[in-house]
Amino acid sequence: MPGNKLFESLPGAADPAAVTEVAHRTAELLVRGVRSSEDTEVHARVVKLADDYGLDELAELWSDAPADSLPGSLWRLYLLRSWVHTNAEEVSREFAAGRKYAEVHAVVAGVAEPPGPTEVRDMVDAVLRGVATGDFATTLDRAAAFARIVATGRAHLADDGHDRVLSASKLVEMADQLQTAARAERAGQLW
Repeated sequence: MPGNKLFESLPGAADPAAVTEVAHRTAELLVRGVRSSEDTEVHARVVKLADDYGLDELAELWSDAPADSLPGSLWRLYLLRSWVHTNAEEVSREFAAGRKYAEVHAVVAGVAEPPGPTEVRDMVDAVLRGVATGDFATTLDRAAAFARIVATGRAHLADDGHDRVLSASKLVEMADQLQTAARAERAGQLW
């Protein structure tokens, strides 16, 4: 019978159990470990993690994690931030249109008035800063509210564009996933 060394030397993907373990451990350290730090520089590094290491690195680590898990919810937060920073003009227009129809969500999201590109970037960074400094469930709720408002605005601005309506529904799906993760966090079941 071949030994472990033979199997370890075979080419192929990483052990799925090991990848899952690393994803959960890094997410746990990021969310639970950083909170004990008073260092604002550490908090800033949490916000800019995707900028510093690349969204592809985070995708490799967290994108396959279930939406209702700690790494899965972190992936969605960083994906949302990256998208907002890349498309701030468009996002601010959609947010402005959507908040007329989703006033309660606008209050939860907490974007400054008027919601221009700088304001939506600042808001999404403030939400992500909550990973390190605030209540993680509230962080997830704020991100969900923001995604829901932008989705509402995108749907209202769509001019029979199937792609825009489809992407709005994907944002609603992300908002639902973030809210589910927030409920799990409050119940102590987000791992």
